[in-house]
Amino acid sequence: MSTMKTILNRKGNSFWFIEPEATVQQAVNRLNEKKIGALIVMDDERLVGVFSERDLVRLVATQGPASLDLTIGEVMTTQVFGVKPSTTVDECMALMSDKGIRHVPVLDGKVVLGVVSNRDVVYEAISNRESLLSGMEVLIANHEFPT
Repeated sequence: MSTMKTILNRKGNSFWFIEPEATVQQAVNRLNEKKIGALIVMDDERLVGVFSERDLVRLVATQGPASLDLTIGEVMTTQVFGVKPSTTVDECMALMSDKGIRHVPVLDGKVVLGVVSNRDVVYEAISNRESLLSGMEVLIANHEFPT
């Protein structure tokens, strides 16, 4: 079974982040520039939150355009659900589904090793299943079964 370590080994462990003192406008600019859906909020090397497209939509819907001048520290999601490198793809998919989240930091203790998205996890799950099916097809093709 693939793990978060498998995904990070394939895609790399770099991730985009922003500081809590940055403005929402700066976060929007970074999300757009990097073509990503979420930023990890880091205070020095400490994970303190996440800011996503969903956070932005809720913020602008409730507080209007003036919310772009607020700091990320004021509006970020502070309840962050992380996973370990040893977390399996199925466990991560279950967490993402249960919590309604699309991006999960991979943590070694308190150190952020990288971020996986729902796209990364689904891709890995599909790849594993395709590999398993191919292996079963080969096994079946090379063996005769009594009828």
